[in-house]
Amino acid sequence: MEKIIMHAPLMTKYVYQIRSRNGAIVDNLQIYGRTEEEAKKKLQQMYRNCEILDTRVVSPERPANSSYEEVLTLIASGR
Repeated sequence: MEKIIMHAPLMTKYVYQIRSRNGAIVDNLQIYGRTEEEAKKKLQQMYRNCEILDTRVVSPERPANSSYEEVLTLIASGR
C-alpha cells in the first residue's frame, strides 16, 4: 500500500509584545503566518495603531509533513 503524504502549509508562530493605542501593554500575543509580514498584518488588523515592542519567532513543534496514517492515529487518540 502506498503511503500518502499530506503537506501542511508552512506556518510559523510569531510572539509579540505590544502597546495598544490606549497605552496598555499586551504580552505573549501569538500569531501564525507564512511570513513575518503576514503575521504583522494580522496583528495590526486586530490591534489598530499599536506599537510593536518585541517580536520572537517560535519554531514549529512538529514536522510540516504527516502521513494519512499519522493523521488518523492522531484523530483516533483524541489529542
